[in-house]
Amino acid sequence: MSHGQIYKIHSDFYYVTNDAGSFECKVREVLKKQKEKILVGDYVEFNGGYIEKILPRKNYIARPSVANVDQIIIVSALKQPDLNLTQLDRYIALAKYYQIPSILCFNKEDLEFEDGLVEDIMNIYKKLGFEIIFTSALENLGIKNLKKLLKGKVSVLCGNSGVGKSSLINAINPKLNLKTKSVSEKLQRGTHTTRHCEIINIDETSRIVDTPGFSNVKFDFIMPAEVDLLFEEFIPLREGCKYSDCLHINEDDCNVLKHFTEIDDSRYGSYLEFVKEANEYKEKVKYEGKKVEYNKKFVNNKAVVKISEHKRMGSRNNLKQKIYREIESEDYES
Repeated sequence: MSHGQIYKIHSDFYYVTNDAGSFECKVREVLKKQKEKILVGDYVEFNGGYIEKILPRKNYIARPSVANVDQIIIVSALKQPDLNLTQLDRYIALAKYYQIPSILCFNKEDLEFEDGLVEDIMNIYKKLGFEIIFTSALENLGIKNLKKLLKGKVSVLCGNSGVGKSSLINAINPKLNLKTKSVSEKLQRGTHTTRHCEIINIDETSRIVDTPGFSNVKFDFIMPAEVDLLFEEFIPLREGCKYSDCLHINEDDCNVLKHFTEIDDSRYGSYLEFVKEANEYKEKVKYEGKKVEYNKKFVNNKAVVKISEHKRMGSRNNLKQKIYREIESEDYES
């Protein structure tokens, strides 16, 4: 049995790499039936061109789908397309949700952008503790700093289409020559030049997960009362609220609202939008009443195969029959 890491998935083929080289694999039917999704970045056991087992993950991101990463580089453009702070906050909150460190990279510094934009970015995000870098793939600005941050790590590049993720990778390692496209002036939106997630070797120790642009990240998978945990500035304040499920909108004795002037308007606006999405999810779950049954449960952080209700009932019936036979045997002997 060989071990390796999946660096690319295309159609039904999984491309695995290890010290011996690269291998094209498919998935064993038994693994498919377990309905456990295999992600780029997963470490696996494989044999004879078939993946037999997924090894435990240290972390993962659902959208874009990737596992076992060290950090997320959130790439935004200062211009073309215009900087969207709510979209940036989505990626920041997503990284926070999956507990993966994030770095904010603002690309296209060579373009003429709104006066005071850099100062606004620093005022909002620097005081929250984020590492911030400014780059220009075209002019090769800030690329050395970006290389240092990538050194020895597996990094995911997240960001909308057209912000220059592929251009940055090309600037770091021109030999890769990834496909790029310009942003539509009419739509202010890029096209998906990257079609799938793929781990790319930048140098001997650094790897990047190139991902498609994602503009549809929504918080339609958590409850409203959990959203504030995704905002750094809310966390030290939320404990002082009167109600444990306070949404910090119009509740009595809300400690966040008492310190409202300490929170940037754009960040609070993003928070309200995410709460709205989470409320829609809450209503959907409430009225649909759908419960997903998984074939595994977690005991002491270890995955344990669950026995179906049908099989449990069969086991109980067998146990009952055994008890009845023993009772009858005792009655007969007496």
